[in-house]
Order: sequence, then C-alpha cells, then structure tokens
Amino acid sequence: MKIVLTGAKGMLGSDVDALARARHEVTATDKEELDITKADATRRFFAENEADVIINCAAYTDVDGCEADRDNAYLLNAVGPRNLAAAASEIGAALVHISTDYIFDGAKGSPYREDDAPNPISVYGATKLAGERFVQGLTGKHYIVRTQWLFGENGGNFVDTMLKLAKVKDSLSVVNDQFGSPTYARDLAAAIVALIQRPAYGVYHITNGGVVSWYDFAREIFRQAGVKATVTPCTTAEFPRPARRPAYGALENRRWKANGHPPLRPFGEALADYLKI
Repeated sequence: MKIVLTGAKGMLGSDVDALARARHEVTATDKEELDITKADATRRFFAENEADVIINCAAYTDVDGCEADRDNAYLLNAVGPRNLAAAASEIGAALVHISTDYIFDGAKGSPYREDDAPNPISVYGATKLAGERFVQGLTGKHYIVRTQWLFGENGGNFVDTMLKLAKVKDSLSVVNDQFGSPTYARDLAAAIVALIQRPAYGVYHITNGGVVSWYDFAREIFRQAGVKATVTPCTTAEFPRPARRPAYGALENRRWKANGHPPLRPFGEALADYLKI
C-alpha cells in the first residue's frame, strides 16, 4: 500500500515509519513537508501524493502546555485531523488517527471500552475528542486508535525522566493514585501496521497489558534497570499540575481482540526490551 505518515519525527511516528517501510511504500512527513492545520495546503499535498492509507501521528501532546495554549492545541489536535479526514474522503484513502485515554474523566474505576461515553477534563482531552469527532463525521474509512502512557526511543517519556532524575536525586515522590497501562511505542506501531491490513474500520483501544500506578511503574523501571532509588508514593493533590489527569484511564482492548488480533504483551516485557536499547 501507499502510506502517507504525518508526525514522522515523533516517538510513535518514527516507529510506524520504520515498521511500515518493511511492507509498504511510505511517504513520511512532518510539519515542514505537510502542515495539517492548513486546509488548502493539506488538499494540495494529497492532490499531488497518492495514498491508500493516511496515518496521523501528529499532535500537540504536552498535556500541561495545552492548558496555556488552547488555540494551538485545537489547531493540531482537532483542525489537523479534520483536514486530513476531508482529504482522505476526497481521495478514497483510509485514515488512522491516534487518540488518547484523556478523552475520559477516569471516574469509571474499571477499564474503558470503545463505546463508553467520553468526558474529557483537560484541554488536551477535549481537543483530542474534537479531533475524533471530526474524523468520524467526515470519513467512514477510519481507524481511531486510543492509547496511553507511551514510552519509546524518539521522544521524552516517563521511563527516561525517572532514570535521569535518579541520577541527581536520592529519593523521588511519584503519584500513586493515577492508573493506566504503559505502552511501548514500537509495539503500538506494529499493531497499527497490522490493523491497516484489512478494512475493519472503527474505534480501537490498543495498549500493552497490565494496569499500574505511576508509582508502581517507576519502581518497576528502577528494578529492571538495576537502579537503587528510593521511591515514595504521593497523591495527585500533593503534586498539582495545570491539567487534570484521569484517575483511572486504563483501556480495555476489546475490539482489537474481537477482530482476531493477539493481545499486546505485558508492559513489563516491553519495558525490558526498551531498556536494552
């Protein structure tokens, strides 16, 4: 297939690019080649570049930054996907759009299913939900992939942050009342490449297996890395941030499994591979 990839320099995009190239013809773009926030430029790009599938990995993912920069958050997370969906519909391409557990409020207390009602509690979550709705409204040939707690080689992430802090601090306080599934970008990228092999369109939750708090994830990082660091649990209230986070944002990978795809491996196995790199 001919694939156009946006956000190709980011953590997830770079892994999608590397894995998709083994099987498909990939045109990798970042904002320099394709500014998805501009409708006319997006239409011109796809008039000049063939695509069977568009994979959108471009986004404004600084959750706290979105609170202070609402206009740009909306442009990148909502208007950009809208422009891609309109272009995809015009040329008959399928669109893969990456979304997040932050469209939920985290109050359910058990893993969210694809058809659970969203209720974002941050600008980031609200703009990502707006992007989803534009995609759903403009093209039926869409895969919306919600994921969470990404870590990987080509971008800042919690694993690297913890290991860097452990080098300069003897003890760390980490939030123990937010829960989710750490997800390796490379595993998610492989799932996306598998997903586009057949036209089973719709919303998918895709994460590595296992649910932990940030505190327990930090302890597992240090255990596997052989780093001696004292980790103390704290509450979200004790560690205030500009944007609210879902307390329990775990995602049930129900539709992914129902369509015959094998579950992604446990996050601990994925973490072990990441730490070897």
